[in-house]
Amino acid sequence: MKRQARGKEEAVSFQITPMIDMTFLLLIFFMVTSKLSKEQVKMDVNLPTASAAKIPDDLSNRDVINVDQEGNYYIANSRATPEQLKQHLKERFKAAPPLKIYYRADKGTPYEVTEKFMSMAAEAGAHQVLFGTYRK
Repeated sequence: MKRQARGKEEAVSFQITPMIDMTFLLLIFFMVTSKLSKEQVKMDVNLPTASAAKIPDDLSNRDVINVDQEGNYYIANSRATPEQLKQHLKERFKAAPPLKIYYRADKGTPYEVTEKFMSMAAEAGAHQVLFGTYRK
């Protein structure tokens, strides 16, 4: 005689633990990346004021270029020579087109510095350049 094993039939259930883990990982990822993008504009630059200034909806995926009062360029917060900046812009355009830039120049920056930057950006293939200003 053979005995049949009678086991309890378990109900199939949905495991939610991996989904909760993934949600927390995504949450941490987005918190860290948003903090890094905000760090790029923390450089102390005395921006000019403009009555027609508009706050852009989205500043993500933009290279932040800061310029101090003496006309020194900074890629985010790292100082760069004009040649290094030009090379950086060209590499960024090749790596992830279109090239979008957020240009933050001190209000005491000579115009020639901004003019030189705009020609570098155009040569590198920049599609959009936003100028950082305060609104009156």
